[in-house]
Amino acid sequence: MIHGVAFLVAAVCATVMGFAIQRGATCTVAAIGEVVEEHGTARLLAMIEASLWVAGGLVVAHAFGWLTVAPAGHALDRWTVGGAVLLGLGAFVNRACVMGAVARFGSGQWAYAATPFGFYLGCVLENRLVPPQPTQALEAGSVVLAAPGWIAWVVLAVLAWRIATPLLRHRARLRDLVTNHLWSPHAATTVIGVTFCITLVLVGAWGYTDGLAELARGMPHSLAARGLLLLCLLAGALIGGWTAGLFRHTGVGIADLARCIVGGMLMGWGSLLIPGGNDGLVLVGMPLLWPYAWVAFATMCITVGIALAGQRLFVRAAASRTSIY
Repeated sequence: MIHGVAFLVAAVCATVMGFAIQRGATCTVAAIGEVVEEHGTARLLAMIEASLWVAGGLVVAHAFGWLTVAPAGHALDRWTVGGAVLLGLGAFVNRACVMGAVARFGSGQWAYAATPFGFYLGCVLENRLVPPQPTQALEAGSVVLAAPGWIAWVVLAVLAWRIATPLLRHRARLRDLVTNHLWSPHAATTVIGVTFCITLVLVGAWGYTDGLAELARGMPHSLAARGLLLLCLLAGALIGGWTAGLFRHTGVGIADLARCIVGGMLMGWGSLLIPGGNDGLVLVGMPLLWPYAWVAFATMCITVGIALAGQRLFVRAAASRTSIY
């Protein structure tokens, strides 16, 4: 049973996290698109930075005895890579990963409300059509949680510096942070990492992709609480899009709806094989230095990169044939 005050704080953190996801346009597909199109790595490095902030937060929580139950890791096997390929293909088809879908929803692209439904549908179909693949839990604890206590104070000092620096630099226009100011990827992922970690410590695992996967298996855990936190996440994204002037009501076309459902299904299939969606990989597995999470995320990124590069070549070839005629 989740304590009322703890859940209230978690709900606020989930709302702020949704706000930050929308403001920073946080998305693995966008990050890899930046690599392919612009040869830049700012967004990708920012997502890894989010993992580092969660890792630091977990070190602090463990040092002060706040982390009562540590997340479980999984062994790296062939299903990890296969699932990550499906996860990447699903994100490419959807044009956004599970976090990017939240950002797009917050901008008024209502078709992305179908992505979680597709994710759930994919999990249901895989559970019914494919025999469940056994996943071996890691017996050894995370080296992150075995860190000496003094590191927690270093993390707190760095976090204080990271938060205070932009506030002091822009103190004359702090109001812009919650109105029309677009956040840099690094600023957004810092907020995402910190708020996710606080929520994880307060209420345990709450990622909506994990909740949908458990629901599809008929083993929902804290379903009502997770549903409310998802609503807070989406509300935060909507507030972010509205206050930044990015909210545009976009009609839901059949093609867009089908694309989001199919993309969500592929991501659902992949998440069961890994196991875990890219939000869980970036914000849980990678911070705890689980090998399967790093391999899965890297494989997903490579898959998205190959798909985007192939799409780019196809468009150029089609354009050149059109110009000839």
